[in-house]
Amino acid sequence: SAMLSGCRRALRAALGWAVRGRPLGSGRRAVSTSWCPVGAAFDAKQQQQQQQRRSAADRQTGLFGVPELSCPEGFQEAQDKALQESEQLVQKACSTPPGPETVKIFDQLSDSLCRVADLADFVKIAHPDFAFREAAEEACRNIGTMVEKLNTDVELCHSLRCLLEDEIVLSSLDPCTRRVAELFMFDFEISGIHLDEEKRKKAVNLNVKILDLCDEFLAGAHLPNKIDKHVLPERIRCSFPAEGNYLQVAGLHADCPDDLVREAAYKIFLYPNAEQLSCLEELLASRNSLAQLVGYETFAHRALQGTMAKNPETVRQFLEKLSEQLSKRTQKDFEMMAKMKMKLNPKNSQLMPWDHPYYSGALRAERYNIDPGLYSPFFSLGACMEGLNSLFSQLLGISLYAEQTQRGEVWSEDVRKLAVVHETEGLLGYIYCDFFQRPDKPHQDCHFTVRGGRLKENGEYQLPVVVLMLSLPHSTRNAPTLLSPGMMENLFHEMGHAMHSMLGRTRYQHVTGTRCPTDFAEVPSILMEYFANDYRVVNQFARHYETGQPLPKTMVSRLCESKKVCAAADMQLQVFYAVLDQIYHGKHPLKKSTTEILKETQEKVYGLPYVPNTAWQLRFSHLVGYGAKYYSYLMSRAVASMVWKHCFAQNPFDRAMGERYRREMLAHGGGKEPLLMVQDMLQKSPSVEDFVDALVSDLDQDFETFIMDS
Repeated sequence: SAMLSGCRRALRAALGWAVRGRPLGSGRRAVSTSWCPVGAAFDAKQQQQQQQRRSAADRQTGLFGVPELSCPEGFQEAQDKALQESEQLVQKACSTPPGPETVKIFDQLSDSLCRVADLADFVKIAHPDFAFREAAEEACRNIGTMVEKLNTDVELCHSLRCLLEDEIVLSSLDPCTRRVAELFMFDFEISGIHLDEEKRKKAVNLNVKILDLCDEFLAGAHLPNKIDKHVLPERIRCSFPAEGNYLQVAGLHADCPDDLVREAAYKIFLYPNAEQLSCLEELLASRNSLAQLVGYETFAHRALQGTMAKNPETVRQFLEKLSEQLSKRTQKDFEMMAKMKMKLNPKNSQLMPWDHPYYSGALRAERYNIDPGLYSPFFSLGACMEGLNSLFSQLLGISLYAEQTQRGEVWSEDVRKLAVVHETEGLLGYIYCDFFQRPDKPHQDCHFTVRGGRLKENGEYQLPVVVLMLSLPHSTRNAPTLLSPGMMENLFHEMGHAMHSMLGRTRYQHVTGTRCPTDFAEVPSILMEYFANDYRVVNQFARHYETGQPLPKTMVSRLCESKKVCAAADMQLQVFYAVLDQIYHGKHPLKKSTTEILKETQEKVYGLPYVPNTAWQLRFSHLVGYGAKYYSYLMSRAVASMVWKHCFAQNPFDRAMGERYRREMLAHGGGKEPLLMVQDMLQKSPSVEDFVDALVSDLDQDFETFIMDS
């Protein structure tokens, strides 16, 4: 929905609300007495002392420092305030003559609703207290209803159209203001506002229907399948939980060493469900009808407007060329897997889809034997946070400080609050780190914008507030929280999103931080993975938590090399998913059933045989959130790879390059065309071939030796 499409656009995103920004003096940073070094804050012992220091006289506040949210009922109050404010802003928008002021009012309107919706979006999935989750869910629904009303408000839309159709006014707008105006207009058009009454009603109904189908499809995608236990050979029955005479299959068991267990899980979990199938068909057809109703050729054309790729044709070329470049390498990977399967299972040696994830892991283990337990003592959470702090301070002049939270401000006592402070610009925003496992916590690592940054009416900047959610183990009596290499890389990835939020300091909340096109949104986070895999960076912080000894260089090299084992086949699988997503959201009616399209695409693009009576697409939950955009991750990775090679590989601590990266890529949020940002960063205009080469060259090169040699 439109006003909130900003909110919904980014990374399972959510936006936000309060913690008043401190006014900063002459621009020099004032270090607050309540700030302490970031590494220490994640060391449990230090934290306990801090908890004790907290006096009973401590002021009580609400979640994220929003006073109303000290209890679940506060959501109603916050929501009512936002709805009242939005009513006033709608009237103001309709009575203001067209000009830059119009865009400002629209952004204020979006902000007043997003501040509640986004905070509630986060609370409804993350808060341990059911009453809070329920109240947040209710607030989301009510704001959503208001948004649907606004999206079909003809008068409101008219005030924006007057602006966009007035050549003189339009030419006086700066590029960012103009882009924001166009984005708002684009949101209106999706609701069919430019159509006659009858078609507009149809568009509204389709929008509602699509939302319901999305929920239904997501729920169905995760439902386990049941099978009569007597159907399965006795020796593998114990691999699945039993319910009476039935066994429950809730996933693919992809890491199980027993081929038969994986085969059974694959065939049972992916067995087609008629309801889920008709739900998918209806979802794809409804998306297509809506897109055509509001003037697009296909849903993909609509979804790709404003992205880096711009249109389905570019995505098709990108995926086709990538597939071509990968094919020989993928064949080699599959041959290695088949050889290994032959050794372990000579009777059934044909490589099948349920083998790929298992054997690529097994080959990695055989060749490099990377034991995460050997690495994790070097990656204590405190050390990793200090590493990030040190990297940001060298590249961008930014430091992370832990700040004491007030009572009621956080939803779990192990949440830490970081202040992000620039050496001359002062406080830029806050990151709440919800890093540790707890019962019922969603497992997905993710980044939420809880409040977007924007320039306020009084000239102050509304500070961005984000949450990073991970599921790390708690510290023990004898050791701090220790991260596996994968967890460490994830921490860097999520911090890449957080810095985008902190540094995408736009005038408008609608395009702040990570609120940018999906195929650009992952660039800052994936770029951080390149830093996390570079020995020069790791060597600055990876120290054994007991002995203080640095992580040996050979261990980092072996880790990096191990990631290249079967990487071509893994990437080919992603290409297959992306192609499937494009076909499903392309020209309708589809030439064949979704399952026949799956079979054909799998054989053509992926190369492992389709298994009769399976329908993997019914478990493809990303079709909901990333419809027609599944390619985004690959394209973002290509851009991140180019930025790394051209700008940081020579010296990952180059301050001038860090500043250029901030200025050209992070600072604009979604307020500038993504391809232009990439061009300005690389100082050249990349082609589809460049994107493909960047991805493929990552598979081959031992980058480190390449630098040493050059």
